[in-house]
Parts: sequence; C-alpha cells; structure tokens
Amino acid sequence: MPGRLAGVTVVVVGAGPVGVTAALLLARRGVDVLVLDRHPAAYPQPRAVHLDDESLRVLQAAGVAEAFTAVSRPMAGLRLLDGEHRTLAEFPRGDGEHGWPQASMFSQPDLEAVLRDALAAEPRASLRGGVEVLHVEQPGPVRLTVRDRATGAEDVLTADAVLGCDGANSTVRRLIGSWMVDLGPSERWLVVDLAADAPLDVWPGVHQVCDPVRPATFMPIAGDRYRAEFRLGAEESAADLDLPALLGRFGAQGCTVVRRAEYTYAAQVADRWRDRRVLLCGDAAHLTPPFIGQGLGLGLRDVHQLTWKLAAVLDGADDALLDTHQAERAPHATALIRVAVLLGRLMTGGGDRAALARRAALTAVQRLPRLAAFAAASRTPPLRRGPLVRRARFAPGSPVGSLLPQPPVAGVQRLDDLLGPGWAVLTAGGPVPADWPGRRVVLGADVDSPELARWLRGRSVLVRPDRIVAAVQPGTA
Repeated sequence: MPGRLAGVTVVVVGAGPVGVTAALLLARRGVDVLVLDRHPAAYPQPRAVHLDDESLRVLQAAGVAEAFTAVSRPMAGLRLLDGEHRTLAEFPRGDGEHGWPQASMFSQPDLEAVLRDALAAEPRASLRGGVEVLHVEQPGPVRLTVRDRATGAEDVLTADAVLGCDGANSTVRRLIGSWMVDLGPSERWLVVDLAADAPLDVWPGVHQVCDPVRPATFMPIAGDRYRAEFRLGAEESAADLDLPALLGRFGAQGCTVVRRAEYTYAAQVADRWRDRRVLLCGDAAHLTPPFIGQGLGLGLRDVHQLTWKLAAVLDGADDALLDTHQAERAPHATALIRVAVLLGRLMTGGGDRAALARRAALTAVQRLPRLAAFAAASRTPPLRRGPLVRRARFAPGSPVGSLLPQPPVAGVQRLDDLLGPGWAVLTAGGPVPADWPGRRVVLGADVDSPELARWLRGRSVLVRPDRIVAAVQPGTA
C-alpha cells in the first residue's frame, strides 16, 4: 500500500546543483523535502564552471553564496581571438549591480559539496541516493514508484508535489509526456579538464577562439584547474585530434588531463513544463549551448522563481499560480538559448569572409562605449508581462520583470536579507498602491544606498519573493 513518508511534502528528483538548491529554497520556506538521485554519491567530475551575479542571488537565497565564494574566483572577462590567437575584442567583467562578481568560475564538484553540506544541515530536507523513479501517478497526492538500484527493492512514495530536476535525459520529463523542441542545431565538442602543477601564464578570463576551422575555448577555472574545449567536425572523433598541440597553443601542454569527454551541445526547450503538481526545472526543461555561460544559471533561476510559488500553493494558494512557471520561465530561457545559438554562429561560423567581417564588427563594437558596455553586461532579459509582472505594454526601460539591483547598503546586511523572504515594497517615500503586499522598506529610513537612490529615482517598486520587480509606481512630481 502507498505510504506517505512522515514530513515529506515535496520530492525533488535529481541531486545536482539545481535540485539541491530547490530543496534548500523550499526548506527555508518551511517545506519538508526529500531529494532522490540515481547515483549514490555526487558526480565527481566538473561540468558547469560559470555563474553570473544574477545566479549568485539564488545561492544567496539558499544560504550558500558566501561558501560558494570560498571555492570560486571572479572571472576577468571574455577575450575573443582569431584563428592565430590574436585578440579581436575583450569584454571585461567586474563587480555587478547585484552585490556579487559579474562572473565567477568554479569546479562543479566544489559547488556540489557546498550545497550538500548545507542540505545535510537542514532539518527539513533529506537526500536518498541510488534510487531511480519508475512511475509517477496523479491526480491527488503524487505517487512515485521508485526502485533502489543496489537491491532492486521497489517502494511507493507520496508527495504534494514533485520537481523534475533530473537533467538532460530527464525521467520525470518522459513520465509526464513532455518533449524537447529544437531551437538550433546540435554540435559535438571535446571537453578537456586539466590540472596544472603551477599557475599558467594566461589571461585570467575566458578565451574564445573564433576560428571556423577549429573553434575552441580555454579558461582558468579555480585553484589549479583549467578547461579547454574544441569543436569536432562532422566526420571527426576525439581520437583524431592532436590534443598536446591544441593545448600547446594556450601554454597548457604540460597540464595533467583530468578528464576528456565528448559532449553534444543542444539548443532545446521542453514543450510542457508542468503536469498538475509535477514540474520541470533546469536541464530537464531546457538545454543551451555554452557560448554565454547560462546553462546552470537558467536552472537556478527556474527554482528561484518556482519555489516561492510552490510554497504558497502548499500553504493554500490556488494551483493556478503554478501556471506562471512555464509562462515566465520558458520565454526567458528560449530568449537566452537563441542568443547563445546566435553568438555561437557569429563567433565560430563561416569561412574567410566571415572572419574578416567578424573582425570589422568587433572593432566597431569596441569603439562604441555604450555598445561595448552592453556586450560586457551580465543582465538577462526581463520576464514577459503576466499576472505577476505588471508592466505596461509600451514601457522601454521599465524595471518591471527584471531583478531588483542589490547595490551596497549601509551596514553589513545585504538588501535581499533586509527585504525578508516574502513580498516587499521598496519606496523612496512616494505613493504606494493600497493593494501592494509585503514588508515596506523606505529608502533613507530603513536602508541607505546612493546607488539604490539613483536607480529608484523617487519611485516605489513592488518586489516579489524571488526579487523580480512586479510593479512600479512613479514618485510625486
């Protein structure tokens, strides 16, 4: 007979960074969570290596941002090189408007260790490894048939909701009948992770070789780790590459190869992200090429913007609130994936003529300060208008749908921590609509920040629990 696990309200399938972050966010909202994973332990090899400052706001909400900074390092920026490794353009990164470095490099096992340590210390969350999900049944409480991969024993668990954070080959996605829709062609790349005995004499940012013959990427990660990536031709295998010679072009020929693996980079979005109380997040819902470093960041945004809604539904809000998950996240993910596809083509496509045009275009970009600043920014597009995004139809420059900035504030407390976990109103003292919920924070009285004052410009803003600006009220003239 199905039996409800004592205290378990949500089951998260997948114990990667997205799944464990989802569990931490839910637990911090008072929701009991069980995380299931096919593997008995965390995957030991690096995969994701980059997060932007918007994503660090998610780790901040999960309570692990400071621990993450101890195992990561700020990235200097992006340098575009031609086939001869001559610099075409350089886009620096520094401190962002969200209170964290605009770009951070890390080894995924280090991030996973930080997240799992936090999960182990969380009394409302637990992790069960070595378990695969066989079946999901609704309506009513979600019933999951699971099997212990070591013993073969099957069990039936029940939960009020299930989050499928189980990656590109998601079982949960298949069980709810969702399919991936292609947004661009796939490409095969050889990914090589390296360890160096001594620091390499290289620029401490990402090097993107814009060579249509052999596109490549090279980057310092953290500590003694580096990564190199090389695109494979249609009829080419990884064994065909002269790896020492390719690494030598970056001065990394003496490094120890920790791992070499062939990856197929896809551009896809799931056609359906929700079946009643079963929802998809992360790579289960979307896959992106790596050219703008948003793979993991998209998944973290998914769970940041979903978990507060799910907690509200479990506390009695209408299930229709969950309809906003795909409505908000799918267009945002699709937009960034299309940007990654486009930039990949611009940086690595074409022949000699394309290379000449690329050099001319990048030279022009660097001569236009505003355009160069836009290219270097880490800001992502705003969410579309909807029930939780009250933006006027024609409102260029409106902050609605975007993350509230988190500039320095007087004292040591960060703005997100000051606002609290729920809805909030940030005001410069002007009018505030009567129907705006949440804690009211007054600029100059509760918080002191010149940067925030310049951004607010006398307005009042309604801020969602995920720090997205939901609405704006102009100040008095």
